Amino acid sequence: MKLDEKVWRSFQISKVFRENTNKINALDYSSSGELLITSSDDDSIVIYDCEEGKSTRTLLSRKYGVSLIRYTHAQNTVLHASTKIDDTVRYLSLHDNKYLRYFKGHQQRVVSLCMSPIDDTFISGAMDRSIRLWDLRSPNCAGLMHVNGRPVAAFDPEGLIFGAGIDAEYLKLYDLRSFDRGPFSTFKIPSERGTELSTISFSPDGKNILVSTTNGVLRVVDAFNGQIIQTFTGIITERSERGLHLGCCFSPDSNYVLAGIFGII
Repeated sequence: MKLDEKVWRSFQISKVFRENTNKINALDYSSSGELLITSSDDDSIVIYDCEEGKSTRTLLSRKYGVSLIRYTHAQNTVLHASTKIDDTVRYLSLHDNKYLRYFKGHQQRVVSLCMSPIDDTFISGAMDRSIRLWDLRSPNCAGLMHVNGRPVAAFDPEGLIFGAGIDAEYLKLYDLRSFDRGPFSTFKIPSERGTELSTISFSPDGKNILVSTTNGVLRVVDAFNGQIIQTFTGIITERSERGLHLGCCFSPDSNYVLAGIFGII
């Protein structure tokens, strides 16, 4: 299907799922696109079959809580952040609902979690003002960066560089192989007082970066020179201000931006 404005306008809700009793805080697709997984503030993980259009399984994480659910490169394992006991990132086998590994180090809530598109590396950022690099095969942190504010981070489509958002003002790009030398590019992002960066993501073609802020402003940034290509506003509503947060991404062809409010689906 070729995506154009007419196609987008023809989309409509065809089914509503009500498995959750509290807000959904994250969702992610498997690499094949066949499965969708969600994490919720009600401590549940729900798996959906995208072809059949139905939920297939619900797992509970009553002890640790669950947020920022992310598929690894296998359809039967995921990463997620914790909301209870501590701020460990946990590696979960969906097959038998058992944890394979714990990634300890963050001392405050994890607010950013991203898998590398090419290997078992992943990156996390937390309110302890740190960004950590990890490998699924080891519980030890492979790299640590201290930042000056709320960190968000994401890999580019080739898995060679990652972007890190610092406060609401700066977007910095690092070479994964030499990140300890500092960023090779730093872009200043227009910001409003009292706001912070919420998410960042690269377009599938790697040319642009989508940046969202805690007040619901989206900006498309040129990944090579930092120029602001487009700014989107008007998404925040009274409902979202009561605690629901914004989710956003590029379309597969990199030509469109999708945004919505996380809640009960």
